[in-house]
Amino acid sequence: MVKENPNWLDISYQWLLKWAETPYGPFVLVLWALAESSFFPIPPDALLIALVLGARRRAFYFAFVASVASIIGGGLGYSIGHWLWWDGSGLYSSIAKFFFAHVPGVSIPQFLEVQSLYEKWNFWVVFTAGFTPIPYKIITISAGAFNINFIIFIMASAVSRSARFFIVAWLLWKYGQPINTFIEKYLGWLSVAFVILLIGGFVVINHVL
Repeated sequence: MVKENPNWLDISYQWLLKWAETPYGPFVLVLWALAESSFFPIPPDALLIALVLGARRRAFYFAFVASVASIIGGGLGYSIGHWLWWDGSGLYSSIAKFFFAHVPGVSIPQFLEVQSLYEKWNFWVVFTAGFTPIPYKIITISAGAFNINFIIFIMASAVSRSARFFIVAWLLWKYGQPINTFIEKYLGWLSVAFVILLIGGFVVINHVL
């Protein structure tokens, strides 16, 4: 269903998806995944799905491309937070204020909440956001702003983003178009359930050992 009065996000989404029908689709996927990790509000999954459905034999190539670009984009988001987020006196810079005002998914309450989560969970905050529908850019930027260990950040990003994209690619490679509706409807919930089970498993192991 096409909205009667689409906003710029809807227009951007439809315009980006059209690239799946061209030879430049993988290149656009790289740009989309990179941008979404640092400032763009729309996840690249839709283009990944369209590309895989158009060429299932290249499913894992597309997942790899999206993963690498997303990790690099996460590094860009980290750099924004580390170098550009504060004005030198501990206050938000003009760039930070611009993000709060104009970038969906980035707000002062979210930013402060993520700070408290980092203090408690560290690696798992990045991993969870990278794998689930939680806005990833708020995590990447705040990781840099709060000086989270960069190696831990990259490791968590690499594992979670790769898992997300490769699971989508594998499902489509295995089952094709029939699984697409299921992915669109339930991927978010499945991702959350996976993370909960994974963290729960580590908690159990720590208590047993």
